[in-house]
Amino acid sequence: MVLKIENITKRFGTFTAVNDLSLTIPEREMFGFLGANGAGKTTTFRMILGLMDSSDGRITWNGNPINYSTSRYIGYLPEERGLYPKLKVKEQIVYLARLRGMEKGEAQTELDKWLERFKVPEYANKKVEELSKGNQQKIQFIAAVLHKPELLILDEPFSGLDPVNVELLKEAVLDLKKNGSTIVFSSHRMEHVEEMCEHLCIMHKGSPVVHGSLRDIKKSFGKKNVVIHADFSLDFLKEYPGVIKHKKTAEGIHLQITGEEVAENLLKEIVPYGFIRKFALEEPSLNDIFIEKVGASYE
Repeated sequence: MVLKIENITKRFGTFTAVNDLSLTIPEREMFGFLGANGAGKTTTFRMILGLMDSSDGRITWNGNPINYSTSRYIGYLPEERGLYPKLKVKEQIVYLARLRGMEKGEAQTELDKWLERFKVPEYANKKVEELSKGNQQKIQFIAAVLHKPELLILDEPFSGLDPVNVELLKEAVLDLKKNGSTIVFSSHRMEHVEEMCEHLCIMHKGSPVVHGSLRDIKKSFGKKNVVIHADFSLDFLKEYPGVIKHKKTAEGIHLQITGEEVAENLLKEIVPYGFIRKFALEEPSLNDIFIEKVGASYE
């Protein structure tokens, strides 16, 4: 069940929200979508789901268009809350599951399992409006996954959650992937994409600026980071050949360098000066890559 996006463009009058986007998202993969607000992520999701028509191009899932007939195989967690505030959690989740072809009894059993897993079994008979924002997000997530979708689209799934609940949700997403779902998600948090996705796309003003496997993207970026903690001043390294950026920290210095050979030279350079508590060569982070490609920090 491969999701294919071919030369998709979406125009609103003279404004182009998504420009000639082509992606292939393999079956049972977790695919990350990154981009600042207004980059075109949510518009792309809405076109994938058939909630919005594209101006050009086509989107297929297993060779066929996505429409109402495929809705029982697809789960969607929108960025905005979309639940009825006055309805009780159980009533509305079971109703939504039945719309997707589940039997009432099965839906109730699955809901109880999820509420237990998210440590909120007492919320079944509460109205949505009585819950905190974070707990509404958990309920919205359950609504998206209860029917065991084969394709799951999550738009900013971790927004508004505290660190404990982020971990709970992340674990749930990884389990869904393990059980065979193809998952596409956008996040404001680069470390989540870095931790969970094999492939990703960075969008900027409607166009993909980076696309491919995380490993290949990092490799082709070329630059590396070096973290040094020492008992002597490291300020002189700011001007060292091959050092592109530097940031002083309480313990020492963080450097961005052009390649591994610079790290070797740096180490030889500082050894005679005294005690080195830490010298670590690290892969570039997604944040480094984003800043380079888009020209601004993501957060």
